[in-house]
Amino acid sequence: METDMTLARPKPRSEDLGEPGRATYEGDLYAWALEQAALVRAERIAEVDRENVAEELEALARSQFDKFVSFLQLVILHILKWDHQPERRTRSWWLSIALHRDHARAVLGQNPSFKSRIEEATEIAYRRARLEASRQTKLPLSASPEACPYSFAQIFDRVFPSD
Repeated sequence: METDMTLARPKPRSEDLGEPGRATYEGDLYAWALEQAALVRAERIAEVDRENVAEELEALARSQFDKFVSFLQLVILHILKWDHQPERRTRSWWLSIALHRDHARAVLGQNPSFKSRIEEATEIAYRRARLEASRQTKLPLSASPEACPYSFAQIFDRVFPSD
């Protein structure tokens, strides 16, 4: 039996503003966010908690970039493992590369402005993947170069045997 784990809720409208006891940013972030959205939709801009809304929008932008880096990191991690431990190559590694490439492409597609930050994202992802690869494989950190040996195109387009 399938269950829907999403919390479907219609977009807040001006009549959804629970006056006078509005939620606070510190007290109930969920209710606060819905109220802020309702205020914006109702064009009651003077009542919007501008500073906290701005902070939340910046945090949302950072989290999207972090999500992209995280998926990129997982791709690079498995490429490093593939390259450094050919005797341990598994279908699981290949599938992880394919899956996380797909996730990274989706996030990049939803955030095309990341294209200007590809180099930065790759550097961060490689640094983290290198550390994790060393931990997982028990190979010395020096087994992988300090700088990413893969171009962005190689990370996304390199062909791996599927079986």
